[in-house]
Amino acid sequence: MQSIQALRERRAVVAQSIHKLLDENQGDKWNSALQDKYDQGMAEIENIGKEADRIQKVLDTIAESSVADSVRNVVERKTHGDKTEALQLYSKWLRGGDRALNAEEWSAIRNTMSTTTSSQGGYTVPTEVAQQVADALKAYGGVRPVADVISTSGSNPINFPTSDGTSETGELIAENTTATAADPSFGVVTLTTYKFSSKIVAVPFELLQDSAVDMEAFIRTRLATRLGRVQNTYFTTGTGSSQPNGVVTAASSGKVGTTGQTTTVIFDDLVDLVHSVDSAYRALGNCRFMMNDASLKIIRKLKDSQNRPIFIPGYDGLGGAMPDTLFGYPIQINQDVATMAANAKSILFGDFKFYKIRDEMGVTLFRFDDSAYIKLGQIGFLAWVRAGGNLADVGGCIKYYANSAT
Repeated sequence: MQSIQALRERRAVVAQSIHKLLDENQGDKWNSALQDKYDQGMAEIENIGKEADRIQKVLDTIAESSVADSVRNVVERKTHGDKTEALQLYSKWLRGGDRALNAEEWSAIRNTMSTTTSSQGGYTVPTEVAQQVADALKAYGGVRPVADVISTSGSNPINFPTSDGTSETGELIAENTTATAADPSFGVVTLTTYKFSSKIVAVPFELLQDSAVDMEAFIRTRLATRLGRVQNTYFTTGTGSSQPNGVVTAASSGKVGTTGQTTTVIFDDLVDLVHSVDSAYRALGNCRFMMNDASLKIIRKLKDSQNRPIFIPGYDGLGGAMPDTLFGYPIQINQDVATMAANAKSILFGDFKFYKIRDEMGVTLFRFDDSAYIKLGQIGFLAWVRAGGNLADVGGCIKYYANSAT
């Protein structure tokens, strides 16, 4: 069985050959023979991906999806090495609960795991654990990796001043002529946080009693996966009413597909979508596409006016990772963006750094060992976090493509 790293290196070689093929055959140089080479290369990349997925499933019986795999990898990378005193106490509390700690340990744990609800067993996890959860949430994908993430300690709403200057200009005036007044208008976008729950993770006694099992990594993986999924859903499609204002909700229309494009998109529509975002935003260098993986599958088959594929696969090279691109812009996969269907807002394009995610304080973890769990041979764990999201822009930094109604 090949290693995951060997497959990545093989994929990089194939992807680089496709890049070279497209770069060296511009315009009317493209022909059916070159198209066959491109198709063969893309097929090999797809097969490598399938093989890597099979190997990953063998290596990881806990992960429920390839996204959860990436979360697990981040957690494992962060947990190598000796544990600090805070992590040792945290691990002891996870396995044995309140009764597992003596008075001296309780004194130390109160300095590292603050609590305002000790009678309920809820504690703010150590800084190291909170950072690992934060890193894992980012690895989950979707909106968070490409947004602007800020951390705050207070719960008061944060107001971001906004002003649309994309259509403003100065003037040329004659000597001794009074300048025209053109006061900009200002608005406010509010960033409020909301409570998210991981739902209760029930862990069998056997795992807690097995010292060979890394309970910290197991629980962090489950918490981060669950919190990552629910947060991304609301950061993507939240209504803004008693929940985050999702990036799809906040985006404005860039292009609507013509009649018949209910489950497809054409090359010209993607061009129009890109240019629906003001060039001032595109010049910042942060613009990218965001879509569901099912939509990417459709786009990978599109060709330009010279019949050349517009999708260019990414690869990991010595100069760093190169993402998959369309028209030179990176592609961010977000499974909470709608798949192509009638009236679906299925593709986003723009500068997602204007979408602000606010994380408030830390992760609060509860441990349940009451009779409801004991009689099932389990201990329950529940995490709470507070976070919010909103688009801090009114100039149209992110636009969406909507499929046609019919």
